[in-house]
Amino acid sequence: MRSQNTTRQLAGWAFLVPLVAYLVVCYAYPLVTNIDLSIRDYTVRTFVHGGAPLIGFGNYATVFGDPTFATALVNTVVFTAASLVFQYGIGLATAVFFARRFRLSAILRALFLVPWLLPLIVSASTWAWLLNSESGLVNAALGVVGVPPVNWLTSPSWSLVSVTVANIWIGIPFNLALLYSGLQNIPREVHEASALDGAGRWQAFRHITFPLLRPVSAITLLLGLVYTLKVFDIIWIMTRGGPAESSTTLATWSYRLGFGNLLPAFSPGAAVGNLLIVLALIFGLLYIRAQRRQYQP
Repeated sequence: MRSQNTTRQLAGWAFLVPLVAYLVVCYAYPLVTNIDLSIRDYTVRTFVHGGAPLIGFGNYATVFGDPTFATALVNTVVFTAASLVFQYGIGLATAVFFARRFRLSAILRALFLVPWLLPLIVSASTWAWLLNSESGLVNAALGVVGVPPVNWLTSPSWSLVSVTVANIWIGIPFNLALLYSGLQNIPREVHEASALDGAGRWQAFRHITFPLLRPVSAITLLLGLVYTLKVFDIIWIMTRGGPAESSTTLATWSYRLGFGNLLPAFSPGAAVGNLLIVLALIFGLLYIRAQRRQYQP
């Protein structure tokens, strides 16, 4: 009997080994390495041969004192907030629309998932072509109705708007998929009871559907937040964070510090990356705390 229990315990630990190994190799090791980068003064030579001096939080002080930090932080907040609001709002509206199950519902839902399935480099390149100042389709359409061309990607006033619109377009299918599955889990009897009580569609959505959808909405917004904080491909391909830092976010700034210059600043770039990790961790902990309060008796 004891040998059987021991065998079961060993089998359980054996199943955990691949997971633990994956977490250590793909998450713990890169995180520790990034923290080490951020608290040392790495140059190209010390990055290859080692021996970088320990300077503590000096790189973080350098980052906070850089004029680009305030611009990148504000752009990150605006980019993330606008993306979440429109992705969730449009995703929820389309999810409610497809929940009615009309004849072409399945086909149209599949088509809506295409932007999410495309490689980001393809999506970003497509949007860069559409918003091109001289040959873009958007400016061509504006010219038909008499609107002068707009420098979507080269104007400081429009560059952040352009990359935000592209990111919203890419993220809508993700919100649609999660929210649609959440709507399917709401018992149909609840809606039937509300209809018998005389509730209209808007009243039923406001007082029944939306409150019951809150757990799914919370995880959708959290995942969207974590994803949007680290968006790099779209912005870098479309504007490279310019012009004049107008579309620079913390993610693009971190990459540019570490890899985008002839003399890379590995340590400050790692410090900016760690700030993004801390932001994502804070919101993750807030979500866990909110979930515990919701399910506590």
